[in-house]
Amino acid sequence: MEKIVYLDNTATVYPKPKEVIDFMCQFYREKGVNPGRSGYDLCVEAGELVFETREMLTKLFNGADPNRLVFTYNASDSLNIIINGILEPGDHVITSNLEHNSVLRPIHHLYSEGIVEVDYVPFDNEGYIDPDDIRKKMKKNTKLVIISHASNVIGTVQPVGEIGKICRERSVIFAIDAAQTAGIIPIDIEAMNIDIVAFTGHKSLLGPTGIGGIYVRDGVEIAQTRAGGTGVRSAYPFHLPEYPYRLEVGTVNLLGVAGLNAGQKYIAKRGLNNIHKEEMRLLDLFQQGLSEIDHITTYGTKSLQNRMPVLSLNIEGYKAFDTGILLDGDYDIAVRTGLHCAPKAHEQLGTVPEGSVRFGIGPMNTEYDILHAIEAVKELAPTRATCK
Repeated sequence: MEKIVYLDNTATVYPKPKEVIDFMCQFYREKGVNPGRSGYDLCVEAGELVFETREMLTKLFNGADPNRLVFTYNASDSLNIIINGILEPGDHVITSNLEHNSVLRPIHHLYSEGIVEVDYVPFDNEGYIDPDDIRKKMKKNTKLVIISHASNVIGTVQPVGEIGKICRERSVIFAIDAAQTAGIIPIDIEAMNIDIVAFTGHKSLLGPTGIGGIYVRDGVEIAQTRAGGTGVRSAYPFHLPEYPYRLEVGTVNLLGVAGLNAGQKYIAKRGLNNIHKEEMRLLDLFQQGLSEIDHITTYGTKSLQNRMPVLSLNIEGYKAFDTGILLDGDYDIAVRTGLHCAPKAHEQLGTVPEGSVRFGIGPMNTEYDILHAIEAVKELAPTRATCK
């Protein structure tokens, strides 16, 4: 079988850099003990890696206190902790039609049970949210605004700085879902007036699956909703109120943290801006090639500004799922099809119930991958049209 052309990096970056895999294996083999639970050397060294990684990620977001960098399972876990730890009966929350189910479903559960009110802000024809639409939806009981930093369907990077300014002026908590952007788009919680960042480790942060986190700005609190072991103050009968223990329960995913640690070092060595610049160069190449092909529809902006290297399309005469099967079976190209866990985005785009075919370019992709994908779409596109 020929080499797979992997263009599903929006779901997870693959393959991970060799440096990340090698470090994870070495560290876990040599120091894979329970961090921070005892005083012997291996335990201390494992704990030092965990804290160093907290420091690295805190710096990435321009945070102030590494202890307020909390590790979770993934972005979905982070967003559940945030939403359920902030919203109370009678609160109002604002989000958008671009959101992933990691935001939509926890909010819908609270709404359906009559606990909170919710408003969904639409996006424009290019795929961007107007911050003024957020302002217009605010009410006296608005407690939280939670917005995806970048759409996982069309890749548009939202004006979170402007939205954050509006929220700060109204004393409304502002949280972003940075699953798509952490590690590839600069996030500065101070400059952007962000209170809480939710992230996952297995995408642009280049770590493994099963690790994610939350950064909580000083002065903002998320209620503790779970309880368990922390390794410190064991005689205290309640779960500890201080960070990071406040939101962490039990043993941290040490292997995942090691992967995040190595991923940060890889990004620093290659350069965050350099990685994004190259991915966008490949996206530009892809868009140029697609522009010469008839019988396809692409969604959202074609601009390379305020954008992630993500493109969704449909080929006339094909269901999205069938296009994905053909790309895989006939061309060895891996893509994602369907609604991408973002049903409201597809409702507004008019692509329900089939969804679209999503191409996600990542740090390991090459020009060959893009040219091969262009040729595959070109060969598929006329097939149905010429049979009509």
